[in-house]
Amino acid sequence: MRDLTAAAAAPKRTPWWRHLYVQVLAGIALGTLVGAIWPTTGEGLKPLGDAFIAIVKMIIAPVIFLTLVTGIANMRDLGSVGRVMLKALSYFLLLSTAALILGLIVANATQIGASMHIDPATLDTAAVAKYTQQAHDQTITGFLLHIIPKTIVSPLASGEILQVLLVAVLTGISLALIGKEGDPLLRVLESANQLVFRMVHMLMKLAPIGAFGAIAFTIGKYGVGSLASLAALVGTFYITSLLFVLVVLGGVGWLFGFSILKLIRYLKDELFLVLGTSSSEAALPSLLEKMERAGCSKQVVGLVVPAGYSFNLDGTNIYMTLAALFIAHATGTPLSFGEQLLLLGVAMLSSKGAAGVTGAGFITLAATLSVVPSVPVAGMALILGIDRFMSECRSLTNFVGNAVATIVVAKWDGEFDAELFDRAMHGAPASIEEVERKASTATG
Repeated sequence: MRDLTAAAAAPKRTPWWRHLYVQVLAGIALGTLVGAIWPTTGEGLKPLGDAFIAIVKMIIAPVIFLTLVTGIANMRDLGSVGRVMLKALSYFLLLSTAALILGLIVANATQIGASMHIDPATLDTAAVAKYTQQAHDQTITGFLLHIIPKTIVSPLASGEILQVLLVAVLTGISLALIGKEGDPLLRVLESANQLVFRMVHMLMKLAPIGAFGAIAFTIGKYGVGSLASLAALVGTFYITSLLFVLVVLGGVGWLFGFSILKLIRYLKDELFLVLGTSSSEAALPSLLEKMERAGCSKQVVGLVVPAGYSFNLDGTNIYMTLAALFIAHATGTPLSFGEQLLLLGVAMLSSKGAAGVTGAGFITLAATLSVVPSVPVAGMALILGIDRFMSECRSLTNFVGNAVATIVVAKWDGEFDAELFDRAMHGAPASIEEVERKASTATG
């Protein structure tokens, strides 16, 4: 009788075909097949991928705003907001530098592209003109001023992540300072937060369709054959990024007491979604919830994850130094040690503010090469055809890097629940409702 009772109380296992990652994988496989066999049809499916990413981006601003406002408003120590951001930015700087250096080391060790002997004068500069123009329009001052929105509500309409972050922090702090008089508004915002995350769960069911359309378009337009001529660069970039995730981020995880492999398994749904759409933004709302369910406090998650999408782009940094040296080698442009250090410094600055969306890495590469005259910007035409295939790897590495950063900062700041994290890493994460109940009990 006891066994029957225990069996009845045990939750039913979800059939394997109902798991999101299985459905997204099926979408990727089917999209690859359609794009390879019927290229024209594959190109025509582009709106499916674009529509899904647009739907997710529609919900990103309110998710970030509500998560951060409610998290900060419930904090007792408002000074911890600045402390968390300082720790996060310090971590971002350290890991971004490590990613750039790793790209330089691998490019110099492999001398990738050196056998191509390309004359820069023969390259099609018109093909990269729009990217160099976009890069020219980006300046550090312009980027900083762009963080300030035109109005207090415009970030929610435009979806600019850093603008939403700024307004959310100011709103949360103001609401916390108001005290009890602000409680009615806080309860409304907390209810709205639950509503928005319920909407996220509904929208994620469309992920397999979005992945199917995005992959079908990529394969149909660019063709698997376009990988062959530059397979060495693509392969080297993927291997380098994997090395960064397993060794560098794995080492960080070891220092802070968690396994990178278990974290990757925990985030497998989101990783397959990023793979299918080539956009880490597609999984941002899910990452916010997953990190909270893994024991990171709501205020740390709300601060670190959105900021990381602009300041912690490990995959983009690896790509920039590796691709820049590939172009230099391929065009016979020798770079001295000093010029490589200059390249690293410029890449560090130009990568800040690049959103985790398709094409941003190529634009920031153009911005970097424009400041380092030794490397011909026209050389970007060499990798234009395969950039789309490398964007998946950039997005995946960026995504894992931001998940690791959130755990590190939460542990570093003492805003971490080890019991919730252990449950999540063993495949039995708490529900978001349970996490919020536990947090409200703790703050008391």
